[in-house]
Amino acid sequence: MTSTQLPGTDSPLDALPDRWRSLHEAGPVTYDEGQEQWRVVDYQGVSAVLADPATYSSDLTPIAPTQQDFETFRQGNFVGMDPPRHRKLRTLVSQAFTPRVVHGLGPRIEAVCARLLDGVADRDRFDLVDTLAYPLPIIVIAELLGIPADDHRLFQEWAGILFGGDQLGDSLDMADLERALEAIAPTVREMNGYVLDHIRHRRAHPGDDLTSRLLTAEVDGTSLADEEIVGFVALLLVAGHITTTALLGNAVVLFDRHPDAFAALREDPGRLPNAVEEVLRWLPPFPELGRRTTRPVVLDGHEIPADTLLMVHLGAANRDPSRFTTPDVFDVARSPNPHLTFGHGIHFCFGAPLARLEARIALHMLMERFSAIEVPCYGDVTYQTPAVIVGVRHLPIAVTRP
Repeated sequence: MTSTQLPGTDSPLDALPDRWRSLHEAGPVTYDEGQEQWRVVDYQGVSAVLADPATYSSDLTPIAPTQQDFETFRQGNFVGMDPPRHRKLRTLVSQAFTPRVVHGLGPRIEAVCARLLDGVADRDRFDLVDTLAYPLPIIVIAELLGIPADDHRLFQEWAGILFGGDQLGDSLDMADLERALEAIAPTVREMNGYVLDHIRHRRAHPGDDLTSRLLTAEVDGTSLADEEIVGFVALLLVAGHITTTALLGNAVVLFDRHPDAFAALREDPGRLPNAVEEVLRWLPPFPELGRRTTRPVVLDGHEIPADTLLMVHLGAANRDPSRFTTPDVFDVARSPNPHLTFGHGIHFCFGAPLARLEARIALHMLMERFSAIEVPCYGDVTYQTPAVIVGVRHLPIAVTRP
């Protein structure tokens, strides 16, 4: 159930594992002169950085460009917070976004997948991203929040602008980030206003949705402010949309590139959860995470000053031979698979259970509906900016029905 052989047609995603392995081979801690930033790439080092928020802060505001329209988002985005504020916000949100809530979404995810695939029931070629991978998580998130069905398209439009990465170059430096923030500020402003209006409507007319539950969540007499809920909605849109969209597209590409592994998975669909984890290890949607040093530190003999941007590379860490047996083999039966794609420590990805559930349901339905799935021409595939998101923007596929 493993594969190292790839079809002849090139895909840019093929080059990423080799590039990340070369980062790992260059040493556990390196300085990138071009981007003027430090990078940690080994599994142990990445895990240690992510597990120490007191030394390696998630709050990058002292060293990163700012934009006024993002301040509302920042108030509830606990991914960019440190304890104790992080603990308070995450605890409050956890009261509303429980594992039971996520698990209960299963039937609805199945129904949405079926409806989206029914839309191409008369076609043997279609774009997997446009048809399924992109709309599925956004519809699920919008329904979860109680957003009216007529407004789901707004969420799709906002997500495309916020996370398209069109304003970013391959270097992902501070100048790129500043340009991107300015470019998407009007979209952020529009989304802020819409979500705030939705929250106020739910205060006056509560329902059985996540927004209403967030309004009633309370810890030690403290509840979420409206602006904090807006920030969490933005975070959920990221965690629930980008990760699932990239995961689904990456899975189909990897299954196409490793046909023997996909054939083994079809023979034993019970291994689908393991296969999803291997896709996540092989192509993490967010390959790097940024941290700010709060004090001078010494890493692998290198002296790094306080208030320095430190990038931890999940893609390279996921290929560390000291942690993974045969890390350069795509193995859909790999278990255990302690990849770091969803992070580590207090900031372990809040949307991970939802992304995993959506991916398992969608991939299982694709295998049920189609006896063969292939990418006819990689020249027709378009890709995200890999410095920001590892994934495809458009993935034309050809399918055969039983």
